[in-house]
Amino acid sequence: MSEDGSCSGWRIVRFGDVVRNVDEAVRDPQTCDLERFVGLEHIDPESLRIKRWGLIADGTSFTRKFTAGQVLFGKRRAYQRKVAVADFDGLCSSDILVFEPADDQLLPELLPFIVQTEGFFQHALGTSAGSLSPRTRWRDLAAYEFPLPPLDEQRRIAEILWAAEDAIESYSIVSEQVADLSDRLIETTLEANGNGAQSRKVGLGDLLLDVQYGTSQKSCPPQADAVPVLRIPNVFRGEIDLTDLSWVKLTSDEQRKYELGFGDVLVVRTNGNPDYVGRCAVVDTLPPRSVFASYLIRLRVHEEKVHPAYLSAVFNSAYLRRTLRHEIRSSAGNFNLNAQGIGRQQIPLLSQERQDELVSQLKVFHEAKVATDRHIAATQKLKTEALRNLLDV
Repeated sequence: MSEDGSCSGWRIVRFGDVVRNVDEAVRDPQTCDLERFVGLEHIDPESLRIKRWGLIADGTSFTRKFTAGQVLFGKRRAYQRKVAVADFDGLCSSDILVFEPADDQLLPELLPFIVQTEGFFQHALGTSAGSLSPRTRWRDLAAYEFPLPPLDEQRRIAEILWAAEDAIESYSIVSEQVADLSDRLIETTLEANGNGAQSRKVGLGDLLLDVQYGTSQKSCPPQADAVPVLRIPNVFRGEIDLTDLSWVKLTSDEQRKYELGFGDVLVVRTNGNPDYVGRCAVVDTLPPRSVFASYLIRLRVHEEKVHPAYLSAVFNSAYLRRTLRHEIRSSAGNFNLNAQGIGRQQIPLLSQERQDELVSQLKVFHEAKVATDRHIAATQKLKTEALRNLLDV
């Protein structure tokens, strides 16, 4: 930095002066020599890696071509912050812009991070038009001005930011592997105990003391006579998340009817996405007097027969979802599960000792994943700070 606070050797440039918008197309996707296509749904926010794609042979209307090393930017709903670096050649949606350096003023390694800066995103949002599906345009993005460092400084900054990105990717792989191991453990255990002559399956209805739908009272602002209410966003796969609570006002009778206790199992009973229906978690922590909303079902179990955490693990397993999906009905754009459909499920019933052992093993996996995800969040925060300090100057 010089004495006036400016960066020595840095200069203000327009995005369009150092970056080229690559707008190449193929005539017929089915006859081109490319295999994969990328839509906005294949790009994860805040990640530069493309981990999913579609196969052109399965059909696509996309014709915009990209090549490995180019930067893909989602121009539709730019607030989703979808930026990725292609590591293969393919086709992409017309809602994705394809960038590459226009000349040797800008290192290719730095370009994706410039697109990830807060300044660039704010410019993209400020130039987006449309109410339901706002889009920005290349000619507007080309006018974005930002400070460009000398090439040696670009190289140093890119090395720092790619190190952070690589660390995030490594932690993400570990997190996915831990989750996969946990899934495999419950799946193989249930398969081993649910099939064969010695298997023992029990109707879920025989293991339940109570099945209760939640309150349909509308949410209200937090106030002295209101109580916390858990909703669908609070029920993740096997875990209760209390970061986004709503509040309701109930009568004393309603409070007794809907109040949650430790060991209760909450099941998502309706959603526009069928994959969410049947998602469940055991209540193991919650604010006093908490209740639950009507889109959830509360299960209370015979704990001398089944461990609540075991039931939750079974519910969230692929094993049960194969039969549970036959109980999910579609109505008015929503997918629904009722108490009768839950009660009809047949689940392998392990001994209490084996249930406890399995729950303990799954807890180890869960704690390992939580710790790894904390590393991801911390490294992502460091990367965001580095972007702000190194490029948003």
